[in-house]
Amino acid sequence: MNSKDTVMLFSILIANYNNGHFFKDCYISILNQAYQNWEVIIVDDCSTDDSVEVIKDCIKNDVRFKLFTNPLNKGCGYTKNRCAELARGAIIGFLDPDDTITTDALQIMVEEHKNNPEVAIITSKYDLVDLNLNFKNLGSHGSSIPLGKSYLTFGEGALTAFASFKKEFYVKTANIDYKMKRAVDQDLYYKLEEQGEHLFIDKVLYNYRIHENSISANENLFKAKYWHFYAMINAYERRMKFNLVIDNFTTLQIKKLKSNYYYSRFERSKTRNQFCVKYYFFFKSIIAFPRYKIRYKLKSLFR
Repeated sequence: MNSKDTVMLFSILIANYNNGHFFKDCYISILNQAYQNWEVIIVDDCSTDDSVEVIKDCIKNDVRFKLFTNPLNKGCGYTKNRCAELARGAIIGFLDPDDTITTDALQIMVEEHKNNPEVAIITSKYDLVDLNLNFKNLGSHGSSIPLGKSYLTFGEGALTAFASFKKEFYVKTANIDYKMKRAVDQDLYYKLEEQGEHLFIDKVLYNYRIHENSISANENLFKAKYWHFYAMINAYERRMKFNLVIDNFTTLQIKKLKSNYYYSRFERSKTRNQFCVKYYFFFKSIIAFPRYKIRYKLKSLFR
């Protein structure tokens, strides 16, 4: 049978923590999909709200939904990794429980995966919506990657929601890092592009809800930056260690990446008057930074 004629199971993965009050919208968007050959793997990370009760009330006896719970709060990386391990589908995609997908999201993803067997990961564009799912703005990220570049070296938020990937490529990676608390998706994108190609769909397939717990809304942004930095360093070292044939940072670029990150930590700690912490990160940045720029950073220290 031609692969294009094969009916592929799509595994929608939902890692939940205290988002019970948003889950119903997420649930409805799944039921309304034009493509109906799917399963939903939900792992609740020991929520302290009524998430489990809300989810059970929605899914009832629908065998397409499978709910699991962590015995202890393990964090995002552990929970998403468990979701992926439990998935049976040939195609996999993460959906946050406070967000929704468009009615054609799965259908488009499945068709593109069938038509592009060499592609490991497919991404699209997204809309920013309010608490009631009313449109606010078009998401500022999401694009293709220039020829000869990789997501790691190009960045620019090119890979974002809605994202889906083939299970056959995922199992070749080191899987999702269970230690990570945030930026889990970014780490996964780097790993997947090392196994196959990326395809961008220039269409909105995902609705990202903005609220007080959103990464872009508060202190979570700073924490996400740390874990993103962690993922980038790991990707650089992995590509060097295994001599992977994919664009990687140069030695100078990785030094600048480290220096800029440590210096941003120093600037942040300076505003908080954390004397010991700020000087620790300042001298870490000097070690990583090219010598010709140390003088500039010393001058900026005393502004």
